[in-house]
Amino acid sequence: MLKIGDLAPNFTLPNQNGEMVSLNDFLGKNVVLYFYPKDSTSGCTKQALGFKELYQEYVNKNAVIIGISKDSVKSHQRFIEKNQLPFILLSDENLEVLNLYQVWGEKKMYGKPYMGTLRTTYVINEKGIIVDVYEKVKPEENANEIICKLS
Repeated sequence: MLKIGDLAPNFTLPNQNGEMVSLNDFLGKNVVLYFYPKDSTSGCTKQALGFKELYQEYVNKNAVIIGISKDSVKSHQRFIEKNQLPFILLSDENLEVLNLYQVWGEKKMYGKPYMGTLRTTYVINEKGIIVDVYEKVKPEENANEIICKLS
């Protein structure tokens, strides 16, 4: 797992509109980079709606919210439209960034192991340094716990 003090690895992925977005595009801003398993599932929707609810507070703190999953651009479009999400979702269908950020790994459901996205959030400062890491995120609490720590 990447840790506090590490330089956040740069990447480029397509957003919900198919436009290429790089992490370095946001130097000078705080970035909340959250990795989630799947669009439109219960936990992922709760997490996204938490960020939506506090979106203006994040903007006021010079922060950008970016969600990443292995879902397609089309899936992200539907998820954003359905929930009126005001932030960026990036598609990592090839798992490049999920692996780069070490959030693709073994999970268990009913005792059976499978590979999937480990729900993790990185907070990156204006200089591109990781300043906080949230592992095993509780979807309904994630947005609140981060906004309280952003200065």
